[in-house]
Amino acid sequence: MEQKNSAFLFEKKNYIILIIGIAVIALGFLLMSGGNSDDPNVFNYDIFSFRRIRLAPTVIFIGFGVCIYSIFYSPKNNENKTLDKE
Repeated sequence: MEQKNSAFLFEKKNYIILIIGIAVIALGFLLMSGGNSDDPNVFNYDIFSFRRIRLAPTVIFIGFGVCIYSIFYSPKNNENKTLDKE
């Protein structure tokens, strides 16, 4: 009978950083929302505000960077653990 190894791919800290990155991305999309007009015949220039054009995309890119960092993050105390398994 074979024993299945059900270890997680990442450590707990990696998942915490990933969740933080996803929350930052969600915050960026919330910053980008809004700016609609009540009257469809009137153009609302609020869609070109600093928050929607500069801030929100920057926050989203920072969130993607945090998510990528969470994938590449390797705790220092687990470096010897992988060598011992071989």
